[in-house]
Amino acid sequence: MRISGMTENLLYIILLSAGASFVQRTVGFGFGIFIMTALPFLMPSYGEAVTLSGILSLTSATVVMIKYIKYVNWRRLLPVFGAFVIMSTLAINLLDKIEGSAMRMILGIMLIVISLYFSFFKEKLQKIIRPTTGWQLGTGSVSGIMGGLFGMHGPPVVLYLIASEPDKDHYMGMIQTYAVITNIVMLAVRAFNGYVTPVVGTTYLYSLGGLALGVIAGNWAFSRIPNRIFTYVVYAYIGISGLVIFMTA
Repeated sequence: MRISGMTENLLYIILLSAGASFVQRTVGFGFGIFIMTALPFLMPSYGEAVTLSGILSLTSATVVMIKYIKYVNWRRLLPVFGAFVIMSTLAINLLDKIEGSAMRMILGIMLIVISLYFSFFKEKLQKIIRPTTGWQLGTGSVSGIMGGLFGMHGPPVVLYLIASEPDKDHYMGMIQTYAVITNIVMLAVRAFNGYVTPVVGTTYLYSLGGLALGVIAGNWAFSRIPNRIFTYVVYAYIGISGLVIFMTA
């Protein structure tokens, strides 16, 4: 019954998947930010919407990771991942206890402020943000909280990597690999909590076509963005995402 009731929403979800995968392939993150502006209204529950977003993001990121895996520095990535595992597990277990609207408004304002701050103080922050253990653990912790509650664990790690990696290829390899391993962890926890349902599985299969189109278009766009302005494109998308999240909360 629930699956048949989803039929009228499938086209919208496929289009959302195409747009979200385009964004993720172009700027390295943002799949959850893009798709979660509308997906909770199209799925039977918020938990199922976050789960579907994570599975689709995992698929999209895996395709890109294969291309950029040679740029990954595992020593820099693993501490971020370790902190993420702990905090995301705690956050997912609190998912049913949060008041979504107020939290999304706070998240939206926070992303807007962060994007403006990083845009104006880019050079200063690149000297401060270094690949140290403290930064890595702090980044992973914030990422885990945001991923568990909102399915949007990318922004903290994006801000860290864009300031600490030498170019956009290294950044893309690191962020896509992080997206893959973190989404696998969150998928396991969500499955344990009962959010992987027949509706999620069926909708995922229908959405793969849109996902492929988005990756292809995003690959074209990414290759044409010069290194010198790529950082500002990323900051701009974080700000736009925050505005959209705030307006739809």
